[in-house]
Amino acid sequence: MSDAISDPALAALAEAKAWPFEEARRLIVRLDKMKAADKVVMFETGYGPSGLPHIGTFGEVARTSMVRHAFNVLTEGRRTTRLICFSDDMDGLRKVPDNMPNKAMLTAHLDQPLTRVPDPFGKFESFAHHNNAMLRAFLDRFGFEYEFYSATACYTSGAFDATLLRMLEVYDKVMEIILPTLGPERRATYSPFLPVCPRTGRVLQVPMIERNPKAGTIVYLDPETGEKVETPVTGGRVKCQWKADWAMRWVALGIDYEMAGKDLIDSVTLSSRICRALGGAPPEGFNYELFLDQNGEKISKSKGNGLTIDDWLTYASPESLSLYMFQKPKSAKKLYFEVIPRAVDEYLQLLAAYPRQEGKARLDNAVWHVHSGSPPTGEIPITFALLLNLVAASNAEDKSVLWGFIRRHLPDATPEAYPLLDQLAGYAVSYYADFVKTKKRHRPADEVERAALAALSEALAKAPADASAEDLQALLYDIGRAVPRYQDFEAKTATPEKPGVSNAWFNSIYEILLGESKGPRFGSFIALYGIAETRALIAAALNGDLVSAEAKAS
Repeated sequence: MSDAISDPALAALAEAKAWPFEEARRLIVRLDKMKAADKVVMFETGYGPSGLPHIGTFGEVARTSMVRHAFNVLTEGRRTTRLICFSDDMDGLRKVPDNMPNKAMLTAHLDQPLTRVPDPFGKFESFAHHNNAMLRAFLDRFGFEYEFYSATACYTSGAFDATLLRMLEVYDKVMEIILPTLGPERRATYSPFLPVCPRTGRVLQVPMIERNPKAGTIVYLDPETGEKVETPVTGGRVKCQWKADWAMRWVALGIDYEMAGKDLIDSVTLSSRICRALGGAPPEGFNYELFLDQNGEKISKSKGNGLTIDDWLTYASPESLSLYMFQKPKSAKKLYFEVIPRAVDEYLQLLAAYPRQEGKARLDNAVWHVHSGSPPTGEIPITFALLLNLVAASNAEDKSVLWGFIRRHLPDATPEAYPLLDQLAGYAVSYYADFVKTKKRHRPADEVERAALAALSEALAKAPADASAEDLQALLYDIGRAVPRYQDFEAKTATPEKPGVSNAWFNSIYEILLGESKGPRFGSFIALYGIAETRALIAAALNGDLVSAEAKAS
């Protein structure tokens, strides 16, 4: 999409405070200090192909793309920018992932570069080639603009040779940076260079016994034969250790911006020092917080806790996931099924607000960043939470059932005219069937609740068939206000003659009629579901039919 924005919006750029703009401004300061007016501005994200791409990969590329777009806008497109998605596929296979087939075969290739480990799926040239293909398909699925780089290709082609030779020249400085951070046992064997054994092909973790910067070689002892081996550090004959590798890559590729997870703060610090020792300037970037599961534990690929990309996209749009990644990247956030409906509705609310906003408000609206400055038009008049409650009340198993209710609210609506709403209806059916239905628990009403629901049904019987959601919500307040249990005299608008209504009234409606602890404005639900249908739902609840049907199903 175009990076161009209108003149009024350009005038508001100085005031825009959304975090991608703040990051882009820091990058501009870096470039100004470097006096690199003609430099191509390089953004990077890194990926370890020892496993399949996951939701964290999406988050890092999405967030970096947002910063890149903000930079392009702030510089009015005068600077050329590139985004490299770098695969560290020359790393040795240190352990076999739990979720892989043919584990015995993989075990036999431990310590081999990932591009030399056979593909356990039998589809590609190597394990790394398989996972790299999955990564590219993954990124292409979301329309990211990027360039894929392979560590193996960079090392073997000579693209890293000059920086590797520089690493050899400053070897002692690198060791001074890293050794104090290691334990005694690891310190005794550490070297920034990992030789690729010409005899076995393994990536070796061995100490260097000699170094020859003029010849560009290192010497080590073969751990199996005890023989001295001299090898160049160029041409793909060595692979750098992680922190040294990161710094070497920044220098060799001229990286200006790269973000990383909070768990890599120490690595960023050490790699930045190595980068300076190599004569380079560490890139700008920030450390984002990690995602947590519903129990507040760090999401782990090996544990399988938390959501996957496919989980999210089964129940919600990519745009809602991008929004979730945009929001508060420096705060730890739980990533589990219950966050999806709220993320969807927040996306819809922000999308609906965008056309009414101007200047700074538009630039700080998350959807401007999610859609690279060009959010789609169109307002969705029905929330995702409301669609979920419609599914719960109607037991719909197909989105066509929901369209019957939607047309009651929007007589001329069709899936073709409202494609996003049609998409949301399908998501709602899937989310309810796979996640909500098994947890739904209707509870019986007590005597006070029975009387209040009966009064609600009688009032609905007298309401006009075309009553608006606002009128129905007012009716709900009137019923609740008449019940002492639900009166709230502390409400801002409460008077002795007209008390407020506590949330307990609405919570009881959700729990008794919908089997859930919370829900949307119930007046909107009635308008969409129908007055007659809502009265039938109340009757079923008062007769105990909802609880009985649930008991039979379980």
